[in-house]
Amino acid sequence: VQLQASGGGLVQAGGSLILSCAASGRPLSSLNVGWFRQAPGKEREFVAAIGWSSGSTRYADSVKGRFTVSRNNAENTVYLQMNSLKPEDTAVYYCAVSRRQLVTSLYEYGSWGQGTKVTVSS
Repeated sequence: VQLQASGGGLVQAGGSLILSCAASGRPLSSLNVGWFRQAPGKEREFVAAIGWSSGSTRYADSVKGRFTVSRNNAENTVYLQMNSLKPEDTAVYYCAVSRRQLVTSLYEYGSWGQGTKVTVSS
């Protein structure tokens, strides 16, 4: 499967963005998808994940209540709705797939797509 993240941009603090993770080569409906982010000079960190079977979700504490991950199987796309954005959310956001549901370690994920940059100004 090949993944492509998009939807990033520049937004003011308190604003919203919707990121998309589009897949090709395999239906996303059969895959567990995770979102990660990497800020300059920092390690890549887990943001959110959605399971393939039940659509169950998991979030990092730092984004819980502000971000929502969802999937549209018909469009073969997973979304990350980001609300109440903060300057500390500034990072390049990536999506990837895992054989295991709702795991948070980046080493459990593969097929990393090119990221999309999100910049939140204060």
